[in-house]
Amino acid sequence: MAAGLPLAAPRLGRAASGRVLRFVPQANLSTLDPVFTTAAVTITHGYCVFDTLYGVDGQMRPQPQMAEGAEAAPDGLSWRIRLREGLRFHDGEPVLARDCAASLARWSQRDTFGQTLGAAVEAFEAADDRTLVVRLKRPFPRLLEAIGKPHSSPAFIMPERLARTDPTKPVTEMVGSGPFRFLADEYVSGSRSVYARFEGYVPREGAPDWTAGGKRAELDRLEWMVMPDPATAAAALQSGEVDWWEQVLPDLVPLLARNRAITLQRQDPYGFISVARFNHLQPPFDKPAMRRAVLSAIRQEDYMRAIMGDDRESWRECRAMFPCGLPEVKQPWTEAMPGRLDAARAAVKAAGYQGETVVIINPTDYPSIGPHGQVTAALLRELGMKVDLQEMDWGSVLQRRFSRAPAGQGGWSLYHTNWPSVSIANPAMNATIRGQGEKGWAGWYASPEMERLTAEWLAAPDAAASQGLMDRIQALAFEDVPSLPLGQYFSSMAYRKGIQGVRPGSAAFFWNVRKDAA
Repeated sequence: MAAGLPLAAPRLGRAASGRVLRFVPQANLSTLDPVFTTAAVTITHGYCVFDTLYGVDGQMRPQPQMAEGAEAAPDGLSWRIRLREGLRFHDGEPVLARDCAASLARWSQRDTFGQTLGAAVEAFEAADDRTLVVRLKRPFPRLLEAIGKPHSSPAFIMPERLARTDPTKPVTEMVGSGPFRFLADEYVSGSRSVYARFEGYVPREGAPDWTAGGKRAELDRLEWMVMPDPATAAAALQSGEVDWWEQVLPDLVPLLARNRAITLQRQDPYGFISVARFNHLQPPFDKPAMRRAVLSAIRQEDYMRAIMGDDRESWRECRAMFPCGLPEVKQPWTEAMPGRLDAARAAVKAAGYQGETVVIINPTDYPSIGPHGQVTAALLRELGMKVDLQEMDWGSVLQRRFSRAPAGQGGWSLYHTNWPSVSIANPAMNATIRGQGEKGWAGWYASPEMERLTAEWLAAPDAAASQGLMDRIQALAFEDVPSLPLGQYFSSMAYRKGIQGVRPGSAAFFWNVRKDAA
């Protein structure tokens, strides 16, 4: 897309002035429950509507949010978490400890880190209206890290009546205690989502810091607008018809950088990790040798250039199963990814490929994911595999990935996605390599050994033991290849100069954001 070409402006109407903000999300909001799905756009929605007992600061340290604080028993077999006074849900009901207990119980059956915590929990209970008690079967020192994790999926608190929803089904009624109310009567999937400031929200004292600190709703109304394509989004931002675009297509960055009315800012200083996820239940990727053969052919540069272009400041190769640049993350397994096609073709044959059709489900409406499907389809064909690249919208990919049917009967073999680095920063959180099988992330990689090593990492007595276990976990991940690491990238967001208080993060955070009157 040539940056110098004129862009047709969409007919959205001039963005409302003052305290109404129009926002272009990275994808359509097709699923509303941020505990049911790991989709980034749903997590951003979740932070508008819901709140968490604990958040994290910019160094990913857990900090009290809805809670006043927490205390572990001397024997480590229970925790008491005290709620702040005055917390209310959007329906006017007070937030009670029993709401928190039910919310954590449901979350602990859905989330990767939550399942690890849940296996150690005897019960989530309410001692009184403001005191949550977590009784444990064994000590779990990282409990606050688990319930304060910032992404994919945070332990959002819902009313008990909603948190009692079957964990295998999404909650559809959006009642939280966060800074904004979801306006269900204005929601149109594929078009827009609307939020209004919650007058009853009680923020913490202090400055906001990542998902912790004082969250103050300075806007009266948020309108999320789904755009048909990046060119339309860029044109709308330049004309002032929208105020904030979450993820700018790299080709359009130079164009927007020349506009003095627009600010460009790196979205997340920790970046995002691109991955391809195998379906471990269906051939041909039920065989570790087949997955290793594909890994050996991967050239991360091809994937990163496909979505970010030639700007090497915006991406880097990361031959690790964790985000590069974070503590304890090493890259000693680069020999597992030599990128030699002749050797990879031979490895595919040696692994017993029987001519099965590889079904890749791929989104056409997600610029930072869709090109990866094209790259992988071409690569697998070069390796001698039959490929069926099935293009669809992102919402359909998210639904289809739960199918365990054979690839030729409505199932799938492989799909691509990305994760904020902070969401897969340690072994307990990293769904891309956890071996939880049918209880884990779609793809259903099962490895009792991976789960054993993860449990040991959680109980590591010191930094040296933690590092040693991290290395063993990565070594096993490169042997089993639950997912393909495709590189690390850093996207930009863009917003009008009149928007103040935009902060970097793993999601778009709307608290403390102000809009100057036009």
